[in-house]
Amino acid sequence: MIDGHNDVLSRLQREGAGDDALLTDGAATITVPAARAGGLAAGLFAVLPRPPEGEIEHSPGGYDTPLAPAVGFEQAVRDVGALVARLFRIVEASQGAVRLVRDTGDLDACLAGEALGAILHMEGADAIDADLDTLEVWYAAGLRSVGIVWSRPNVFGHGVPFRFPSSPDTGEGLTAAGIALVRRCAELGIALDLSHLNAAGFWDVARTLDGPLIASHSCAHALCPSARNLTDDQLDVVAASGGLVGICFAVNFLRADGGDDAATPVERIAEHARYVADRCGVDHVALGSDFDGATMPAALPDASALPGVLAALEAVGFEGGEIDRIASGNWRRVLGAAWR
Repeated sequence: MIDGHNDVLSRLQREGAGDDALLTDGAATITVPAARAGGLAAGLFAVLPRPPEGEIEHSPGGYDTPLAPAVGFEQAVRDVGALVARLFRIVEASQGAVRLVRDTGDLDACLAGEALGAILHMEGADAIDADLDTLEVWYAAGLRSVGIVWSRPNVFGHGVPFRFPSSPDTGEGLTAAGIALVRRCAELGIALDLSHLNAAGFWDVARTLDGPLIASHSCAHALCPSARNLTDDQLDVVAASGGLVGICFAVNFLRADGGDDAATPVERIAEHARYVADRCGVDHVALGSDFDGATMPAALPDASALPGVLAALEAVGFEGGEIDRIASGNWRRVLGAAWR
């Protein structure tokens, strides 16, 4: 399997874990032992500035958390740089058990079982300057996926607030610097992730990018009307571009009531996958857990439990070849297209 999003590095940094943490069972939701047990070959490992303290406040009527404040460029570079350095140290300490994925050859080796693949993903481009000079540096360091925003504004665009119920149409689109970022990422071969981006920004990317649109960890707005989920018209254009939606495991993006309840069954993940496949085709469905970044269903404590997701997919009618595409094939195709 390829997982489209996790926040393991932020968790390890927050907890002051050692550089060998991914080698130890129970250190985080994605470790080498858990990945081997669950069939996880690779994932997009997010790096981002420290989010604000506190949890989303849920109520029976929903929630509405304001956008997080913008982060200064220097602070973002420090925070992101620390996480990237941690990943480098983890790879070195692993003695081959964890591999930094820079191209499709690396990814295919991980799919063949040689190592747990870590694809470096920047969640929110706060650590990239408006002139894009630092983008070149991050790319040389191994950056292969960029989410333009997290749920806060930056010089490139505007994120969506954590709001339920809500449309993702919550603000202005990309800035001129944001359009330039999209174009330069395409030139370099960096995948662009639209999760956390508001509707206006989404459509700006769709008009600018000649390539697959990716929402790495989002769900279907029709089943859960969170601002973070994709509306039917957004799903349609993702499919038309040859892109994909990584169905997120975060329970408040899965549930029709938006609740933050770990008792949410794994079947909700399969229902969102079924909805997207029925509307767009199975080639545009993948998985994007958000492990260590949100409340997961209790049946998914870590990556070792991922076979339960595949069983749920089978229970809603997906067959063997379709499950293979959802588990890894669609991510392999789309990343290959983005990385050229």
